[in-house]
Amino acid sequence: MADLSGKAIIVTGASRGIGAATAFELAQSGASVILAARTDSEIKHNAQQIRNHGGEAEAVMCDVSKYKDVQALISHCESTFGRLDGLINNAGVIEPIGHLATSDPETWGHATDINFKGVYHGMRAALPIMMAQHHGTIVNVSSGAAHSPLEGWSHYCAAKAGAHMLTLCAHKEAATSGVNVVGLSPGTVATEMQVLIKASGINPVSQMDTADHIDAEWPAKTITWLCSGGAAEYAGQEVSLRDETIRKQVGLAQD
Repeated sequence: MADLSGKAIIVTGASRGIGAATAFELAQSGASVILAARTDSEIKHNAQQIRNHGGEAEAVMCDVSKYKDVQALISHCESTFGRLDGLINNAGVIEPIGHLATSDPETWGHATDINFKGVYHGMRAALPIMMAQHHGTIVNVSSGAAHSPLEGWSHYCAAKAGAHMLTLCAHKEAATSGVNVVGLSPGTVATEMQVLIKASGINPVSQMDTADHIDAEWPAKTITWLCSGGAAEYAGQEVSLRDETIRKQVGLAQD
């Protein structure tokens, strides 16, 4: 198991799915964790569960589409734990699912604010701190949708593609300061998002069998590995859990 003792790491979208699993995994590896999400009750429950198992965790309500919220989140981590070593930009939404021609501009735009600007907000708030201290890891949770257009997912595909480019830009700007910025494409994961996707029936991903989705523990373990040093090797790149080499490095079960 990775040793992240003494590290302080923020996880956005930590109410459920990949975010919640990642917060638990990081805490088990010794990190102090800030769980952030818009749903206060769920992140408080998750943080308490971590503390019940001897970990150190705080819950902070945060809407990543609002920069002031993200600034406050970063400040809370520094004031509570005295440091900031990692940021996991995981918060994301799949709805509204539907065609461009009938999309609602307001809800479409808000989804993009979360999926794209949320990543920018996190990096904008965290990078000055990490660059000044000459260390830190930022993991931006990506998707195959960043590179492959899918019917009904225009906001999601476009935002993930934009977030991927932010990862590349941030690497060029921050790598010389000792900051590792990396993307993670986990593939399809058995989360609540997949339930919404399945119900839509709109594209090939929605037709997949639920048994084809991986458990959230896989990306959680991969993110923990990245935070414990793996990101240095893959900084400025997008790591994919479809890659057998990556799975072997992380120590995940093989097919």
